Amino acid sequence: MSPFEDILSPSPAAPALALSEIISALSFALDLTEGAVPGHALRCCLLGMRIAKAMNVDRELLVPLYYALQLKDIGCSSNASRMTQLVGGDDRATKSVAKLADWTRVFRIDTRTLRTLWRHVLPSQKRRQRLRRLLLLGLRQTRNNREMIGLRCERGSAIVRKLELGERAAEAVHRLDEHWDGSGYPSGLRGEAIPLLSRLCTVAQHLDCFAMADGVDTALNVLRKRSGTWFDPAIVRAAAALHHDGKLWTYCRPECPVEVTRRAVVDLDPGRSRELAETALTESRIDTICEAFADVVDAKSPFTYRHSLGVAEVAEAIARELGLTADRILLVRRAALLHDLGKLGVPNTILDKNGALTAGERGVVQEHPFLTRTILERITSFEELAVIAGEHHEKLDGSGYPSGLAAAALRLESRIIGVADCFAALAEDRPYRKAAPVADILTELRREVPGRLDEVCFEALITVTTLWNGTKPKSLTAVRVDDLCYIRPRPHGSQRHRVRIA
Repeated sequence: MSPFEDILSPSPAAPALALSEIISALSFALDLTEGAVPGHALRCCLLGMRIAKAMNVDRELLVPLYYALQLKDIGCSSNASRMTQLVGGDDRATKSVAKLADWTRVFRIDTRTLRTLWRHVLPSQKRRQRLRRLLLLGLRQTRNNREMIGLRCERGSAIVRKLELGERAAEAVHRLDEHWDGSGYPSGLRGEAIPLLSRLCTVAQHLDCFAMADGVDTALNVLRKRSGTWFDPAIVRAAAALHHDGKLWTYCRPECPVEVTRRAVVDLDPGRSRELAETALTESRIDTICEAFADVVDAKSPFTYRHSLGVAEVAEAIARELGLTADRILLVRRAALLHDLGKLGVPNTILDKNGALTAGERGVVQEHPFLTRTILERITSFEELAVIAGEHHEKLDGSGYPSGLAAAALRLESRIIGVADCFAALAEDRPYRKAAPVADILTELRREVPGRLDEVCFEALITVTTLWNGTKPKSLTAVRVDDLCYIRPRPHGSQRHRVRIA
């Protein structure tokens, strides 16, 4: 019998969908953004909560800490394109190794970090150009750190506030990279001026990253080494004591299945008595979560900025035109908002590429609907939503991906999102072309009907775009590449604004 079989057995059905179930599932999308070992956010949650309880942290802080630990990386997509610009290579690989480096010591980076940077810095360029870029990264390290971490922290804290998880959770995310000795970012806070929850989050993050890369003993050794510089000595002592007693790493070791870890996280939820009830408020809260994670996906590239929101608006309009019931329209909108979650696992070297993709790059892109479905189907009440979201690139003639499904296997809601996704993509700037006017888009899509795109959905799209009277949703408006690093959160209630098409 597997040592994890007992915890994997079905738990009694919860009376309502819990916030912890949704967030713990969507945290897998954040792991993709950082190139982390799957389950990173969940393991951080277990580690951080155990240390907090060992330190007798006030109970009122446990709920914001619980969510801050899982959502600490929620702002990371906002600096992905900028990371690619700086390095000239894979943003996810660079971010992954950066968590293991002591980036406060300029020009004294460890060998592992240098090897990874060399592999990903301008990989297609000549040696001289690569060496020059590597030197430039070293010279500008402090400035780059301040920019990159500032983007991530500000965006992350804004999204946590949007999720209505409280100011303490938002501040914990904002101050994640501050260091005990004042050498961190974005504000160089020192000692107890750094929020306690941030100090706990950064220790938990460090422990998991090093444990997955080098083992738990190395993780503790490096933690002790950086005590008093990066980390609060009191938190380090509490973690070391738990490690010594064998109570720190349960369900957090590399060999533990991620679903076991997730079950432990959900069971640990300190606010579990506050489930989302089956009410209008619950529906509103779930919508807010879906929109927040759509923002995370859309922020990854200037060429996909607002794409998920645009697809959701077009898909919802088509669904209404076709006379779907209110619950099916809601299903379509949520699936459209979350359809590209898997793109958080696609490097920006591919997403922002100005030119044709190689066969290997196309393979990476074509995996993203499968990743989307895998993430969403972890949520009990999202099974159908996961299927619909994961089918947005399937075509009626079986030529789509990832599964090559044909018309008989595709439900109406999947066909709606497929048409909406094609329309939105053509209405937005891409690295290799400018956004097209509506008339040109419809002409282009008509060539795909009825062979690849559903004719009924396409006719509904024509009606919808006619009703827009020469305008399109604001979320489909293109942004310049230079605006990437200064993306502002979408104003509340702005999704119905229209702008004139150029």
